[in-house]
Amino acid sequence: MKISVPATALPVIFATVLLDAIGIGLIFPILPALLQDVTHVANVAPYIGIMTALYALMQFIFAPVLGALSDRLGRRPVLLLSLAGAAVNYLFLAFAPSLWMLLLGRAIAGLTSANISVATAYITDISLENQRARRFGLLNAMFGAGFIIGPVLGGALGDYWLRLPFMAAAVLNMANLLLALLTLPESRPLMRPPMRAKIDLAALNPVRPLRWVFSEKSLLPITVIFFTLSAAGEVYGVCWALWGHDAFEWNGLWIGLSLGAFGVCQALAQAFLPGPAVKLLGERATILAGVACACLALLVMAFATRSWMIFAIMPVFALGGIGAPALQSLATRQVADDRQGQFQGVLASSVSLASVLCPLVFSSIYFGVRAHWPGAIWLSAIVVYAALVPLVLRLSLASNTPASSRG
Repeated sequence: MKISVPATALPVIFATVLLDAIGIGLIFPILPALLQDVTHVANVAPYIGIMTALYALMQFIFAPVLGALSDRLGRRPVLLLSLAGAAVNYLFLAFAPSLWMLLLGRAIAGLTSANISVATAYITDISLENQRARRFGLLNAMFGAGFIIGPVLGGALGDYWLRLPFMAAAVLNMANLLLALLTLPESRPLMRPPMRAKIDLAALNPVRPLRWVFSEKSLLPITVIFFTLSAAGEVYGVCWALWGHDAFEWNGLWIGLSLGAFGVCQALAQAFLPGPAVKLLGERATILAGVACACLALLVMAFATRSWMIFAIMPVFALGGIGAPALQSLATRQVADDRQGQFQGVLASSVSLASVLCPLVFSSIYFGVRAHWPGAIWLSAIVVYAALVPLVLRLSLASNTPASSRG
């Protein structure tokens, strides 16, 4: 039975995820200039790679930790702590004078943004099964909207002062912290006080949740699917701008417009379509439909010879995003309520691990094909998506609560 929560609860959770995505994206437009300012070197590419990987690595490590903590202490205190930590950290980044302090601040930012696992568990706590696909679609739409807002905000404010985007992010996180403090209830009030008070320190070991997933054979396939889906998604962030310039001679404006168009289409698709799609097709078929749409769009992009073709295929491309909310809804049925935070943390870690490893792979592939056929990079993404099909077909649609309840 799901508890009744105030109408403000979901907007606060969605705002938290939106701010996480804005925090990820706002640094990209100003990062080269910021690193040049603190390192006084012209070639800052290695430092950009280090900061990007460090952020994702901290998410990989701490998403299961925060998820496990929320299972024991409750969702509300962990979310409040992460919001407070994010606000303080962005202020720290606004005034960090040296490279090591920027690296430290970016690591802490990755730690606090690992609260996506807690936000997902919160929605699971308060949602009936037939509501989850739609609400996870809205969650993903908020994340997509953050990736649209973040770079625009970072670029616009960074033109006035390189550190101003961080101050804006700090103010936004403080406002969300205040809103959550006043309006966000605990989503698990039925937990017994002794359970809330007792914290197993071994559960905070970031490797332990991964061992748990590997010990539960029914959980491993869905974790692998999350990783593979995220791996395929990494190709866009790594290669889109390079491909746009090489294939169509796009300048920064056109690259921004194309990414913005994709972000808007995907946000709308994920906000409104996953719920109806799951009702009509079921979760597994919705995941496969999303994969099929993404592959069709990528195939067109690989052979496109005119810019208008990319914008024309955007709606189909965005439909590829309906699979992720259906997969998240399916994942929530694989474990008992008292392990939701831990399992969502593991899934978030799999996404972060893809963000650490896959940019290196796709960038290497792209530089191997760009001289002869830049669009071939999208065929490599189709290969990754194709690997998902047999895994999805083998997924169990039934609840796995008894097995997953074991310690």
